[in-house]
Amino acid sequence: MIEFRFAVGDLATTSFAYSPLQEAVFSLRCLHDPARYPHHRPWLRRIRPLLERLDREVLTVLVAPWLWVPDFLTPRPARARPVFERELDEVRRTPPDVVAADFRATYREDTLPPVVARGLADPAAFLARLAGALDAYWRTCLADAWWPRAQSIMEADLAHRAGVLAEQGAAALFAGLDPQLVWTGDQLRLHREGDTAPWPSADIRIAGRGMVLMPTLFARGAQTMIDATRPPLLIYPARGRATLSETPPPVTGRALVRLLGRPRARLLCLLAEPASTTELAHRLGVTPGAVSQHLAVLYDAGLLSRTRSGRTVRYRRTPLGDELCR
Repeated sequence: MIEFRFAVGDLATTSFAYSPLQEAVFSLRCLHDPARYPHHRPWLRRIRPLLERLDREVLTVLVAPWLWVPDFLTPRPARARPVFERELDEVRRTPPDVVAADFRATYREDTLPPVVARGLADPAAFLARLAGALDAYWRTCLADAWWPRAQSIMEADLAHRAGVLAEQGAAALFAGLDPQLVWTGDQLRLHREGDTAPWPSADIRIAGRGMVLMPTLFARGAQTMIDATRPPLLIYPARGRATLSETPPPVTGRALVRLLGRPRARLLCLLAEPASTTELAHRLGVTPGAVSQHLAVLYDAGLLSRTRSGRTVRYRRTPLGDELCR
């Protein structure tokens, strides 16, 4: 069992964030056990030829057989929406002794894979190699064709959690992250069952350090860092992750198509969950400019609402848009 202990004021410093670096590292779990991640199979089929160009020898050993990863590869974000390149720069600055210790903790003192054992003879050089491998993997397999959709799911998750916290409080918020999470008023308890490897028991005091809650597309249940002495972090399965493998549904309502035209009807059907112009363009295989024009018309007609998050604007159907789709 893992227990997070909250003192007065600790809940007020609890925040949400998501990490493109974390998702890149966790996505390597699919290479070990594709059956555990059925929603990612279409993406896996697309990237398999691309993986042959990369340093697979290193990429595959960043995840242990029981799907743990070294903690230094997933540093706690300093902001809610970090940039991959800056996160990777932080990884590059990891002290060599931390690199070695985290790999040994990940493999639980079992025999290290040969490439890791050789690499730890010169941790600085090995760190440079694995950072380069992750950078190439991100640019080749994730940044353009996968991350826009994944980021949209993350943003939708954060918006949903914020609403639950505001309307129902902390107990409902934590219960919604994972059924195995129990909030007692000053403790958050996590009892993991059915893991590939049992997670180490821990008694973690927040102690004014703040706690960060992070959604991921690559976990079946809540988890935290292997090293419980590091700043408090709770990773949980993102809401709506099953939609990652969805293709745009055909518009079958003939009356809706006649009323709006097929492109706008399809956009309205897709926007049951928030999405950005870029993400919609990626899903439909058209230009962002074409999508933007149709969204403006639907917004002016009162069928969509929009919210801004940093530089990104996300659209969603209004109640009127929901009724029209029905």
